[in-house]
Amino acid sequence: MYTIGIDEAGRGALAGPVVVAAVAIPPGFKSRVGGLPKLKDSKKLSAHQRELWYRYLLDTKNVFFYASRVYPKQIDIKNITRSANLASSRAVTGVAFKMKKAPGSFKILLDGGLYLGSAKHQNIKTQTLIRGDERIVAIKLASIVAKVTRDRYMQKIHFRYPAYDFKTHKGYGTRGHFRALKKFGISDVHRLTYLTGYPNLKQKRN
Repeated sequence: MYTIGIDEAGRGALAGPVVVAAVAIPPGFKSRVGGLPKLKDSKKLSAHQRELWYRYLLDTKNVFFYASRVYPKQIDIKNITRSANLASSRAVTGVAFKMKKAPGSFKILLDGGLYLGSAKHQNIKTQTLIRGDERIVAIKLASIVAKVTRDRYMQKIHFRYPAYDFKTHKGYGTRGHFRALKKFGISDVHRLTYLTGYPNLKQKRN
């Protein structure tokens, strides 16, 4: 039986989507690969190391993955928890579709705090594991896919909104990001509900 690991990237960011990835690995999958860094949670790998693992997964025929995004407007409407859980369901559906299998035919492991948010997945057996991204191979891989997918997206929108320097901070609340917000206002890729505590910021829809 294949195991699906699920993890997210971007929950705490002020701008950009939350991305949830599902990675399906076969029994006996080897996580130690010559030429690749030791597999860890994405936060403990450099951007280059994450890219190496991502490219490896792309080239590995018996590994399947899918990343789902929920964008700021929907996050503002649904809240971040519901958005991430909905994306978890979409990611599982995406992997199952690629493999031409039913979502319920996998062992599904989610990093702590995540659940399958779609009503059609309520009867699917899953397990949510605290610090799963530190302990479970499939979840570690999912954390890498989610992070690489989101970082690439933020680098892309940087060229549309260069004033905010998204390519550097990826939408998180750095000092440079807040300086840009004070100077240029809130763009349409920012999460309004995350910025309600900063009344001095102006909303400037682009």
